[in-house]
Amino acid sequence: MKVSKLAENLVGSEILKIGNQVNELKSQGKKIANLTIGDLNSSIYPIPTLLKEEISKAYENNLTNYPPSNGLLSLRKSISDDIKNRWNLDYDENQVLIAAGSRPLIYAFFKTIVDEGEKVVYPIPSWNNNHYAFLTSANKVEVETSPENNFLPTAEDLKSHLKGTVLLALCSPLNPTGTMYSKSQLSEICELVLAENKSRGENQKPLYVMYDQIYSNVTFGAEHFNPVSLFPEMAEFTVFIDGISKCLAATGVRVGWAFGPELIIKKMTALLTHVGAWAPKPEQQAVGNFYQHKENVDTFVNDFKAKIEESLKVLHDGIQDLKNENFAVESIVPMGALYLTIKLDYIGKYLSDGSEIKTSSDLVFYLIKDAGIALVPFSAFGSSPEMPWFRASVGGLSLDEIKDMLPRLKSALEKLK
Repeated sequence: MKVSKLAENLVGSEILKIGNQVNELKSQGKKIANLTIGDLNSSIYPIPTLLKEEISKAYENNLTNYPPSNGLLSLRKSISDDIKNRWNLDYDENQVLIAAGSRPLIYAFFKTIVDEGEKVVYPIPSWNNNHYAFLTSANKVEVETSPENNFLPTAEDLKSHLKGTVLLALCSPLNPTGTMYSKSQLSEICELVLAENKSRGENQKPLYVMYDQIYSNVTFGAEHFNPVSLFPEMAEFTVFIDGISKCLAATGVRVGWAFGPELIIKKMTALLTHVGAWAPKPEQQAVGNFYQHKENVDTFVNDFKAKIEESLKVLHDGIQDLKNENFAVESIVPMGALYLTIKLDYIGKYLSDGSEIKTSSDLVFYLIKDAGIALVPFSAFGSSPEMPWFRASVGGLSLDEIKDMLPRLKSALEKLK
């Protein structure tokens, strides 16, 4: 059977591939500490009670027909107010677009900006930019980052790649690492973008920045910075991606938003009318009501992120304990999001049966089978298969489950020679 070239060459999610094996083993009764998917165990981390009540009320009031294509006005106004109150950014309701989470918005922004063969630049590791570049037939330029810079691109890393580029994709806190841009790091990148745009003629497409800040409320002491607050003139070139999926533990509620230049938002809206990726109307109504009062968000987020931070700290401390016992491991202190960045430097080691761990994926599947621990290799985020770094997402586990898995990890690594 013949299919399109796009479908023929589309690569499935490596994260879901790992997740499928985890689910299969769980169905067989095996105990697995699943640190793969960037999701939350809703029994441990339920959504805000008030939000749940507002969603139920909206359904009871039969708000079950189509929402406006750009989102309910009440929600867009609430988001506009929150953006002003939280970040001191001025975006009115016509510069806000609502969709079913951040994914349709990222896809719509890529499709709105990028023509076939045009250059898109993004750092690796990073979440899903390689797939969105493929879906838009972009000329992708992947900029490799280093643990010394917390796996964040520097201006020095990027400057030779921006000539002729139409989209630079950035994320902070970063998925998969949970690390964040400092003020100076992001400022230097913005200065490059502004200089590049200043050098272009009136008939040339600008260099746009997609700034994914879906984890911006889930930070642990570090200050979150954004391009437009640092340089107001960046507003002309920046589209933000945000939503409730992470900060309200509401991954399945599916309400996300983009905000940016009105023309770009209108074009993204028009594109999504043909995709139909609207957030359900009752959920939109509920989120709009919830966001009318900043304290609703802050009260929930402060409690939620304290629990996430504690889980990340326990995992980080456990990895550091192994390091102190001379295991070939490392971890980066988490700054935000749900993730701990872990190095397990065991590529090239051998199992007891003589088979070699040749790639990070080999190590992942070994740990699943031997230790009941599932991680995501950075190869799932564009990095080399031989890179020994991994993402551990703590949202699906309790503190006790994290503590229980650490001895199993130690035992499994001891067997590799």
